Amino acid sequence: MVSLEVCANSVVSAVAAQEGGATRVELCDNLSDGGTTPSAGQIQLARKLLHIKIYVLIRPRGGDFLYNDVEFEIMKAEIRHCIEAGCDGVVIGMLTPEGRVDKPRCKELVDIAKQWGLGVTFHRAIDMSADIYQALEDIVEIGCERVLTSGGKTTAIEGASVIASLVQQSAGRISIMPGCGVDENNVNDIVRFTGAKEVHSTAKTRVSSQMLYRNDHILMGGADVDEYSVIVTNAERVRTILTAANNL
Repeated sequence: MVSLEVCANSVVSAVAAQEGGATRVELCDNLSDGGTTPSAGQIQLARKLLHIKIYVLIRPRGGDFLYNDVEFEIMKAEIRHCIEAGCDGVVIGMLTPEGRVDKPRCKELVDIAKQWGLGVTFHRAIDMSADIYQALEDIVEIGCERVLTSGGKTTAIEGASVIASLVQQSAGRISIMPGCGVDENNVNDIVRFTGAKEVHSTAKTRVSSQMLYRNDHILMGGADVDEYSVIVTNAERVRTILTAANNL
């Protein structure tokens, strides 16, 4: 069976992921920034409502994956909070200015998590590395159990050949999980071509606001932001993606 991890941008999305049959959620916030760490309230309520595994994204901001000392301390504090909240794992990733995996600091985060029994996924920072194949070896060395990747491309379907190479290179030492742009229309091709055993998707849909009064003369966010809709995971899409992934 191919399993599905859902990138859930809220507790509502996480519950929908569980309803649709996801094995695990990567709980995060701010999908438009590539994902950041969710609030303490989101983490605590997700743990209360979910019986599937919860991995929390540890990323203090959007942008690159080069973090200063203050940001690193924030990441350590966030992992400690995840431990206290009863999460199953965390999702991390840091690079050096040269585009290599920041092994010493990543290893410190891995050790904090694993000391308390949490699993660790390395996120798509690998896709921004200078050498994706060397990065995989570094990620194996620091003790991560899986790596989320689009094969160094914008989407997993574009990077499928690289993902297939990473699956071969991993030789069972670590799970390679394709993600980014994975949906019901391409997941079967991705699984068949790469040999991956787990995939990652938002399974998202846009839901219109129930506001009756709408002020059309103001923008609270950017010009491309719809103030009267939200993006959430759709349980039916989760089921459809899972079915397509396992139609082998």
